[in-house]
Amino acid sequence: MSRFKFHALALGVMSASLSFSAQAATEVTWWHAMGGQLGEILEGMTEEFNASQDDYRVVPSYRGNYTETMTGAIAAFRAGEQPHILQVFEVGTGTMMNAEGAIYPTYQLMEDHGRGFDQSAFLPAVVGYYTDTDGNMLSFPFNSSTPIMYYNKDMFEAAGLDPEQPPTTWQEMEDASIQLMESGAASCGFTTSWPSWVMLENFSAWHNLPLGTLENGFGGIETEFVFDNEHVARHWDNLKTWQDAGAFQWGGPGSGPDAEPMFYSEDCAIFFGSSASRADVAANAEFEVGFGMQPYYDDIEGAPQNSIIGGATLWTLQGHTDEEYAGVAAFFDYLSQPEVQAEWHQQTGYLPITQAAWDLTEEQGYYAENPGADISLKQMTLNEPTENSKGLRFGNFVQIRDIISEEMEAVMSGDKTGQEAATDAVERGNALLRDFEAANQ
Repeated sequence: MSRFKFHALALGVMSASLSFSAQAATEVTWWHAMGGQLGEILEGMTEEFNASQDDYRVVPSYRGNYTETMTGAIAAFRAGEQPHILQVFEVGTGTMMNAEGAIYPTYQLMEDHGRGFDQSAFLPAVVGYYTDTDGNMLSFPFNSSTPIMYYNKDMFEAAGLDPEQPPTTWQEMEDASIQLMESGAASCGFTTSWPSWVMLENFSAWHNLPLGTLENGFGGIETEFVFDNEHVARHWDNLKTWQDAGAFQWGGPGSGPDAEPMFYSEDCAIFFGSSASRADVAANAEFEVGFGMQPYYDDIEGAPQNSIIGGATLWTLQGHTDEEYAGVAAFFDYLSQPEVQAEWHQQTGYLPITQAAWDLTEEQGYYAENPGADISLKQMTLNEPTENSKGLRFGNFVQIRDIISEEMEAVMSGDKTGQEAATDAVERGNALLRDFEAANQ
């Protein structure tokens, strides 16, 4: 049992034996969006920090999914009831960066409270996503992930496929899916969660294709979407063709709520989801699971490039006392420790945010004992990131991602071609980018 889970289970015992000093500790509130298995691990991690010292007590509070958590925090800020720490998913980065007066930048927080904070210790692919134009870290990287392939090894073997060799190209994916179905091993080849994140945002980065101008928004809020290209259109059309043949099953828009259950029930042999789904997969899959990188089209020059991160960071909100911010800084310092990061990475599937945590995990023999656990890291670091593959930073992207899911669903329902949907998604998305630009002049 991990030490995080042990502390979570011991909450009741600990609360009953709190010392006077612990009761008098400065309280720091943390709103997060992690339920289920991940939420339990998060609770245990937080409780371990609280038990390690007597000055501060971090109180985590689950506030629903990422969108609900962010929306609730905005309302709370307007009412003067905001938490100290807010977990915000990566697509909210552009919005948070432009929320002047609302955030306390992490680099400034750590400096103000005497915490050594070496940004070079963090993985470049992670830290680069959350820095300003001067290279200063604005939020604290906490749970960074990237989409990977999960597959049912038992089904592969039953279908006569090599269970140690998952598909690497989309042609191989099509062939494997048909073989899985025709053999009777599965009723569907593959499904996906988060269709915008996996089948557009990461698809584009993996093939070194731009989502938008100005380095996918890193160069300024005047960015415009340009993903209505032939490659995206072809891929979306292919998904529709594969769905009609039964090789692909649409898991739903947004988070793709039906995708993961179809994998667990052994309807679909392959599932594309966050590397952080590893904890849930381990808890729910009653079969041997394999892991692979995202497939690519081998006729697109430059593919495969590297994947981009998802997940979330921790933003510190303004409006609290120096003593409370000292507690936030102490907590971030704790979360940066290699032992803590290594444990978090190993328990959840999220990336280790520092090189030291990655090295420690390898030294501990975790990757040797758990083949495939390093797939996300290999995928993220496959090549030096380009302007098209270092991430994205678009204002209003929470709403824009919903638009993209809607347009993809229109392809799946046969209402639009891939090109029509991509063109409409770009047009609708650009309108929201201009709204964001006008509001942040």
